[in-house]
Amino acid sequence: MKLIGITGKTGTGKSTIATALAQTLDGQYVDIDKIGHQATSDPIITKKLCNVFGNGLLDNTGNIDRKKLGNIVFSDTDKMQILTDITWAYMEQKLDDVLLQKQQYFVFDWALLPKVKFWNMCDVKILVTSDDTMRKERILERDHISEEYLEKRESATLDYSRLSFDFIFDNNYTKETMDVFIEAIYNKITKENS
Repeated sequence: MKLIGITGKTGTGKSTIATALAQTLDGQYVDIDKIGHQATSDPIITKKLCNVFGNGLLDNTGNIDRKKLGNIVFSDTDKMQILTDITWAYMEQKLDDVLLQKQQYFVFDWALLPKVKFWNMCDVKILVTSDDTMRKERILERDHISEEYLEKRESATLDYSRLSFDFIFDNNYTKETMDVFIEAIYNKITKENS
């Protein structure tokens, strides 16, 4: 079993690359953000979050409104830590369960991956970067959020040391450069396994 970790700021295209790499390797792609979304949908976690941050977090269906939650936690590291403390046990268990499956390759994708135990378990660590102006334009269009909300979200991201990675992909958002990068990773990983 090989675990490949892909990280980078939101909007760099890391999920596109992680998905394509998992398909090329015939491996399993794991979007850790989605597991985080599942965590905030769990009734027990919803109740804990409302106890801390108030019922104003809920939308009109009684579910956590992630934008409201983001407005609270993205600009306050203490509140972000509280959110992490409440949701991480759920997320960690789901990821542990994933790794129990019979699979040769797992590709984990998450902006905060270097902060958790799974980072040290990664056999290959990949950073995806891109031009900040292009990246932010893509996020605003993709997520339909305000520039103010994006700035809050950006303040919660990590600073990545380029020395911590086996590969760095500076994404220019063209399929050709992505395909070349994925082929290089594929060749390196499969060669090591042969």
